[in-house]
Amino acid sequence: MIAGMQRRFALLAVPLALLTLAAAPAPRRAPAPLPDTVRVVLTTEKGAITVDLDARHAPVTVANFVRYVDQRRFDGITFYRAMHLAWGEQPNGLIQAGQRDPRLRLPPIAHEPTSRTGLLHKAGALSMARNAPGTAVADFSILLSDMPGLDADPASADPEKQAGYAVFGHVVSGMEVVRAIWDAPRSPTLGEGVMKGQMLAPPVKVLTARRVAIPLTPPAAP
Repeated sequence: MIAGMQRRFALLAVPLALLTLAAAPAPRRAPAPLPDTVRVVLTTEKGAITVDLDARHAPVTVANFVRYVDQRRFDGITFYRAMHLAWGEQPNGLIQAGQRDPRLRLPPIAHEPTSRTGLLHKAGALSMARNAPGTAVADFSILLSDMPGLDADPASADPEKQAGYAVFGHVVSGMEVVRAIWDAPRSPTLGEGVMKGQMLAPPVKVLTARRVAIPLTPPAAP
């Protein structure tokens, strides 16, 4: 009788072991390498902004941005700031957006200065917002004008100017939407320090952020 019970237990043990194996999580795959250029469409309440991200020259910053896009962490974020500069050719300034919910923010990333990447703060450039270098997380700006003062200047005695800000892509279509966001109403009282008077009221929502394929360029005619 004991032997029979042992046989019945042994017959149960094998299926349970198989169930345990089936329930075990699959090993995590390393993310697929990014192409040199990643195209993303930011669909906002005021229209679509299409951007090309330069993974060849700013791989860390682009990989971070793409993680937010692929994990839907940018859906529902807002453009909350429009910086207007009174001097120079107009429009002069930038708009800023980002994931401000701390529960949806990923860890900070390493700083990729323009002196290393060769990418510059030209009109239409995407640039990461940060405090100290190496603190950028999920906030980014789109420039309406050339702003070379944001580029890294290794010869400067000021550590902030030495580091500059990290450019990682540029707008390929939708600058009229960028301008419409920049022109949106701003609160005269919201914001702290230099950002006072630059906060959009109300902010402009990003409905979705999605990767899209870059159309193939047809071969030139002979």
